Amino acid sequence: MLKMLLDASGGIVVTNDGNAILRELDLAHPAAKSMIELSRTQDEEVGDGTTSVIVLGEMLHVAEAFIEKSYHPTVICRAYNKALEDAIAVLDKIAVSIDVNDRPTMLGLIKSCIGTKFTSQFGDLIADLAIDATSTVGVDLGQGLREVDIKKYIKVEKVPGGQLEDSKVLKGVMFNKDVVAPGKMKRKIPNPRIILLDCPVEYKKGENQTNAELVREEDWEVLLKMEEEYIENMCVQILKFKPDLVITEKGLSDLACHYLSKAGVSAIRRLRKTDNNRIAKACGATIVNRPDELQESDVGTGAGLFEVKKIGDEFFAFIVDCKDPKACTVLLRGASKDLLNEVERNLQDAMSVARNILKNPKLLPGGGATELTVSAALKQKSSSIEGIEKWPYEAAAIAFEAIPRTLAQNCGVNVIRTMTALQGKHANGENAWIGIDGNTGEITDMKERKIWDAYNVKAQTFKTAIESACMLLRIDDIVSGIKKKQAPGAQGPSKPKIETEADADGEQILPD
Repeated sequence: MLKMLLDASGGIVVTNDGNAILRELDLAHPAAKSMIELSRTQDEEVGDGTTSVIVLGEMLHVAEAFIEKSYHPTVICRAYNKALEDAIAVLDKIAVSIDVNDRPTMLGLIKSCIGTKFTSQFGDLIADLAIDATSTVGVDLGQGLREVDIKKYIKVEKVPGGQLEDSKVLKGVMFNKDVVAPGKMKRKIPNPRIILLDCPVEYKKGENQTNAELVREEDWEVLLKMEEEYIENMCVQILKFKPDLVITEKGLSDLACHYLSKAGVSAIRRLRKTDNNRIAKACGATIVNRPDELQESDVGTGAGLFEVKKIGDEFFAFIVDCKDPKACTVLLRGASKDLLNEVERNLQDAMSVARNILKNPKLLPGGGATELTVSAALKQKSSSIEGIEKWPYEAAAIAFEAIPRTLAQNCGVNVIRTMTALQGKHANGENAWIGIDGNTGEITDMKERKIWDAYNVKAQTFKTAIESACMLLRIDDIVSGIKKKQAPGAQGPSKPKIETEADADGEQILPD
């Protein structure tokens, strides 16, 4: 189900991404705050499973019974940590390796990871975008490791209008800028030679205020001429490399603009640094700090087409058809802003999933199957555990069932019957892949339905949930450092009493 949030500024967010919801909440309860932190960690670490972390807060819920029976928190924590180790061992046992280049498998995987999200109705669209984008920017680190930097090299550009089906991954980058002098400069250049600068192409001003006294009138002209020559020199240095497109992060003066357009060079100014980095990655250029240090190797020739198009009522510059781009832009189109924001969030999740799999190509069953398997395995193992730790250990096993139970509730089936049937199927350990199909609520084999989860998402979820439960269990007192507001009508704050050691024991220092 989707949630509609009203944030403080009166804006509206429509989402069911656990982290996005929790970010907007403003909770006074300290333990709840730390739970929200978990969801955020999960989002930054693996990008998916933010809601599951919170659901596994069930760990705390089952611990409550033991605390009331005056078990010591350390005992419970010890049992939980043991349960965590065994759970991870079970995950390792049932995990399945896949081939990253096998596109249908990857598609099925990413689709199942965003199956609970709003865009699942657009099916393969988001999954396709995510795979295209992440496989474009993946960088091999050697030893079979791949690093995919989503934040830096994948830009999601949201343009309202059009249909969702028009969304695509560009083989290159786009940014919201037009050329400096639209009439004089070309707006479409095939196979451009691109020079990227991050210095202003204008006359340098002094760092601080400088006063120059001119005695003769001709000196003034000399001064102006010097400025003009300085800029001309700069442009000559740039034009030596016969670029078709000059892009700078800083300003570009009118004069420089004139020199460049005379040479038939298009120029774009005041580009964001991040965009500039992306262009550099896409077309193979190097960003240069001073025009006089330009070399032939700094010119980017990897792009196939530079073009300025008008989408809606804004101009966008595209640098596309790159040969081997290491950065890309995902262009999202959609009817309304809210829709686009939600699609973007889902795309982020999908890309994170794709990234996780490129990093660690192992899969686990989704649909609550993993949790049930872990739960069943832990239940069996709990009988062999000696001493008092056995009970919390078993409770941890039961707590894992919170996820399939929640799934069953969300499908609107009879929860108790479904859960009993599932537990029965898992108890004898015959098939670890039996779980709930989230759309129909049927008990099915996850392999056939292609409902998968990435290994490191699950592992991270379990770790985060149990470790945080242990942390919160160890808290026995909350001491508030916030001053109480004074009752109205009371006098102003009186002088602080200086306590001596003598009356310290007579007074209750901690208020109840």
